[in-house]
Amino acid sequence: MFSGKSILITGGTGSFGKAFTRFLLENTDAKKIIVFSRDELKQYHMQKELSDPRLRFFIGDVRDLPRLQRAFSGVDIVIHAAALKQVPAMEYNPSEAVKTNILGSQNVVDAAIDQGVEKALLISTDKAVYPINLYGSTKLCAEKLFISGNALGGNTTKFSVARYGNVIGSRGSIIDVLMREKNLARVQITDEAMTRFWIHMEQALQLVLFSLEQMEGGEIFIPKIPSMKIVDVADIIAPEASKKIIGMRPGEKLHEVLLTSEESKNAKEFDDHFIIKPEFAFWDDQNHANGKEVLVKFVYSSDTNTQWLDKEQIKRLIA
Repeated sequence: MFSGKSILITGGTGSFGKAFTRFLLENTDAKKIIVFSRDELKQYHMQKELSDPRLRFFIGDVRDLPRLQRAFSGVDIVIHAAALKQVPAMEYNPSEAVKTNILGSQNVVDAAIDQGVEKALLISTDKAVYPINLYGSTKLCAEKLFISGNALGGNTTKFSVARYGNVIGSRGSIIDVLMREKNLARVQITDEAMTRFWIHMEQALQLVLFSLEQMEGGEIFIPKIPSMKIVDVADIIAPEASKKIIGMRPGEKLHEVLLTSEESKNAKEFDDHFIIKPEFAFWDDQNHANGKEVLVKFVYSSDTNTQWLDKEQIKRLIA
């Protein structure tokens, strides 16, 4: 799939971008891999870690359409991972989230079409489902923009979405935060009943690879992944610490959802994933013909999930 291709990753210096870049360098014969981001310091450190003549670094912002047009020239595949995603910060700075997550995503769509990119995949989140915070709302808009991009791109550029939960140990995640607080006498817990979907980076990479391989353009790919209780994570990382229940922060949910009852009428289920089909008359699901229809009003939620990580499994993952 990547043989002789040029691949560009927006937000390429983030947790996912670094892992995907490393995977491409070590496992494919891609012609060129472009890391597009606005943080020159992170690019500098990434250049020190990964030395390969196929690797290119573009400083730029997805808010800047002309820069995207230049960066996308000659690119075959785009992975759009750039986003502002820290929930409390986005509640306080809503206009900045709109500029990056919504307008930036539209710029990626426009530049991909104008430059003849073959495939563009948006990295989305469970926060986009039934959004109650600005971050989730902007990611929902980004999903809609990518799906509708197929009506603009014709048969030249295909757009799809990979939607998944929290990546274990990624920067800013609860595990990352607790690991830095594990020696404290007391850790802060939002709510003892809180649950989340969890995916490790290897699973996230495999989902993206699978989505790129299977996409017809217009699908939302959702992995079947386990849930865990936030309080169990705290018990494992900081077993000696007392817990202070602080209540949910602005824009925070008690549980997360990856597939809604409204989306279920257009969803198909497979052994290890779901897809949500677009409501386009011209859409062809030949790559997904073997999936079974999802029950009407089915909801894939972190609290009603059939897959759970117990404390021993969580401990092994963290280790």
